[in-house]
Amino acid sequence: MQKINVKGTEIVVFRQRDDDYISLTDIAKSKNSEDPRFVVQNWMKARYTVDFLGIWEVLYNPNFNRVEFDTFKNEAGTNAFVLTPQRWIEKTNAVGIVSKSGKYGGGTFAHKDIAFEFASWISPEFKLYLIKEFQRLKQDENERKSLGWDTRRLLARVNYKVHTDAVKENLIPENLSKRQIDFIYADEADVLNVALFGMTAKEWREKNKGKEGNIRDYANITQLVCLAGLESLNAEFIREGLVQGDRVERLNKIAIIQMRSLSGSVGLKKYE
Repeated sequence: MQKINVKGTEIVVFRQRDDDYISLTDIAKSKNSEDPRFVVQNWMKARYTVDFLGIWEVLYNPNFNRVEFDTFKNEAGTNAFVLTPQRWIEKTNAVGIVSKSGKYGGGTFAHKDIAFEFASWISPEFKLYLIKEFQRLKQDENERKSLGWDTRRLLARVNYKVHTDAVKENLIPENLSKRQIDFIYADEADVLNVALFGMTAKEWREKNKGKEGNIRDYANITQLVCLAGLESLNAEFIREGLVQGDRVERLNKIAIIQMRSLSGSVGLKKYE
């Protein structure tokens, strides 16, 4: 869960089903801090709100109960009509609104489309500030992801040439075919894969037939930092003339030590 501050009101945002959900309870506190649930209920009992919620569910929820929705729609707007988030969810199988229990992190949440509509009912000004702060939150997230991706690409390249040069200068004899040379490079790449991931690239593909890319595409930032160091070390071991079996064993021991150390790094965790 994350929080944004809208005109002095802290509002919780969380991810569910790959979508952003915003706390209606927190938004309602800007109107009635003592009992925000009644603000939400007053909004939900309006005929326009029921229509809006129903249309949203029809568009995005294949399991939406339209029969119950029609019942609510016919009753909406009358003096006796009361609609709570829990009742709406239970009767219609709605997914656009979520009710969470608990003193901390509890309340009524809604998909951002619905939350913005609720904020507009609270105040057009509040809605605009909410959208602004929400967009700021998503921009910060995208920048962190972009920075993490750039870091991954940099780490993938950082010691690649050092490693391949060592292989070329020490392990590849003259007059080999391109296929033979490619095999040697791949074989040495697997030295690192086995030392760090415990399997070769081929073994990974056999275990992950539904995935695209290769074993290193699915490495996290900590593993990539460790991999960059192993590439440099393996290059030195090759130049020292160590046989492949000894190199794998030494690199594996180093990888275990480094991963234990790097896993506790606060500086790396923010890029994960």
